[in-house]
Amino acid sequence: MAEKQFSNILNGAVPGEPVKRDENSRRGNWGNQIEFVLTSVGYAVGLGNVWRFPYLCYRNGGGAFMFPYFIMLVFCGIPLFFLELSFGQFTSLGCLGVWKVSPMFKGVGYGMMVVSTYIGIYYNVVICIAFYYFFMSMTNLLPWTYCNNPWNTPDCSGVVSTHRANATFANMSAVVSGVTEIVNRTKRTSPSEEYWRNYVLNISDGIGNFGEVRLPILGCLAVSWFVVFLCLIRGVKSSGKVVYFTATFPYVVLTILFIRGITLDGAISGIKYYLTPQWQKILDAKVWGDAASQIFYSLGCAWGGLITMASYNKFHNNCFRDSIIISVTNCGTSVYAGFVIFSILGFMAHHLGVDVSEVADHGPGLAFVAYPEALTLLPISPLWSLLFFFMLILLGLGTQFCLLETLVTAVVDEIGTDWIIKNKTYVTLGVAIIGFLLGVPLTTQAGIYWLLLMDNYAASFSLVIISCIMCICIMYVYGHKNYFKDVEMMLGFPPPIFFRICWRYVSPFIITFILIFTLITTDNAFNRVITFESTASAQ
Repeated sequence: MAEKQFSNILNGAVPGEPVKRDENSRRGNWGNQIEFVLTSVGYAVGLGNVWRFPYLCYRNGGGAFMFPYFIMLVFCGIPLFFLELSFGQFTSLGCLGVWKVSPMFKGVGYGMMVVSTYIGIYYNVVICIAFYYFFMSMTNLLPWTYCNNPWNTPDCSGVVSTHRANATFANMSAVVSGVTEIVNRTKRTSPSEEYWRNYVLNISDGIGNFGEVRLPILGCLAVSWFVVFLCLIRGVKSSGKVVYFTATFPYVVLTILFIRGITLDGAISGIKYYLTPQWQKILDAKVWGDAASQIFYSLGCAWGGLITMASYNKFHNNCFRDSIIISVTNCGTSVYAGFVIFSILGFMAHHLGVDVSEVADHGPGLAFVAYPEALTLLPISPLWSLLFFFMLILLGLGTQFCLLETLVTAVVDEIGTDWIIKNKTYVTLGVAIIGFLLGVPLTTQAGIYWLLLMDNYAASFSLVIISCIMCICIMYVYGHKNYFKDVEMMLGFPPPIFFRICWRYVSPFIITFILIFTLITTDNAFNRVITFESTASAQ
């Protein structure tokens, strides 16, 4: 009896409910609840947890940012996460099919598809760059360690003295501790920054000057899409097995890097910089806006992926419990990643004799400039580099699986014929090929400009609009009483009163605030690209 109950739980059934092994024989279901939870964790926990949250935290008051961040998580993030999971699970349809409940709002489903397409294109480019760095780390000496390379400029100044370049690999620890130099130049560019700009990207002087395609990046993009396709070749039946590794191993790497990081000189100062609260910033509306937008970005609300993943659940799966587990795991990972990142950055700042703020960066700069430069200071630096970029690859792939599956499921559910359901693999291949071709412009010399624009605009303003319309549709068009009964039919109990209040009043109010705030600050992303462009032109 105990074994049977345990089997029921694994298959996503509420205790006491009979297990339906073939609930949806046409679309298929997850093998068990663990596969769904791991896939959803892999979807929510992505590259943004590593490079976006730590930067936002220290920019918006350090430890003080945690207060609005968790307020937004409780009153907006988890309720919307639960709303999407229950919506997809009840209908057993993707982000297009679910709008049969109110056909006039089907455009929201198309909006989700556009967002997922938009994000999927540039997200895989970031993964392919991580692949490139991973391959280039398979060497005795990381290529961005010194300034004596053809791509370096006279302004280049490394954190490791070049006269020790020929030191043996075994003596690298002594080199790291004894040859650090404090740079007194007015302008300094690091070897890792010049490697990133001048060699990997070979960046052009403007967003309109595409230049040539960077063939190494193009090749890695093909590898990235091929890996994603292979993992989704049988839909959730294959991806559900892959996530046992892709969703769990990044935590192993994070823990290894964290243990190594906190044992380094200066690590504590980096963590203090990350956590020290600046309480005066709590009153800044921008801090609350950043906290809310990070919750949307990090949890993946309104991307369509949550609805799609939940649509493959058994009907009586306890998605309420899942939403709590996945949301808390995702946000906890963000905080944990901040410790890992800033322990290493504190070590780097200690060796340079500068403040942590001068070595910290955000976005691709943190993942491909600041952190790789810090890795050159560690003994056996290629090993740590391999681990770090392998972690980035796995984090990115977990999200990319769900983005591609969202698009494929939407197409298959919309057409709905037996032929396309049986030949879903060909749809997956077609979407992957189209995604690869659309990503080719981002592998040009101007690709990073477009990537920055897409990264900022794809997952901010549009997500707020979609979430707002979705809440209004479900609560006020379909009807909150009807929806509460539907959830009770699935779970065996009605939604807790806290979630009912959030769905009807609190979350829409917060979403409206974010919408207004985003409208006021929509020029920030373009200004960042212009700044990046002017810096490239100056070099």
